[in-house]
Amino acid sequence: MRRFLWTAAMAGILALVSMFGAVPALAAGKEDIQKHAACPYCGMDRETFAHSRMLLEFDDGSSVGTCSLHCAVLDIAVKLDRTPTRIMVADHGTHELIDAETATWVIGGEKPGVMTRRAKWAFKNPEDAEQFIQQFGGERATFDQAIQASFEDMAQDTRMIREKRKMKMK
Repeated sequence: MRRFLWTAAMAGILALVSMFGAVPALAAGKEDIQKHAACPYCGMDRETFAHSRMLLEFDDGSSVGTCSLHCAVLDIAVKLDRTPTRIMVADHGTHELIDAETATWVIGGEKPGVMTRRAKWAFKNPEDAEQFIQQFGGERATFDQAIQASFEDMAQDTRMIREKRKMKMK
């Protein structure tokens, strides 16, 4: 009887995997989502925001996973005693984590950003960034420019987030 139940359970799991694909957090190199499932600053699910998530690794061996550049900048600003040794960001299209400093960034455009009014998206390939700009607008940028824009937008974005949260509570 046990053997039958075990076989039936495994068959069910295999059917689900073949129907829906592998477990999402393990698929496509998203192991960081298992370790950091929710953003520590806003609580957003990092799997839902896999296209904008970031992973920061520090000189003390610690790491933090955020939902967006907005929350990553918060972490960098608040924790001045830790130096980032590696900053990864999701490629907007593939959701693969890539080096944030070598990524091609797009600032602005019509597509709404994550935790910000002025969107900031990262792309592994410059061609993908150009295609995005053609479709949604925005301007090509470096990582330093994206960080600068995020700091510039922080007050307005924080106010926007608070207002949205108040509306949800009503």
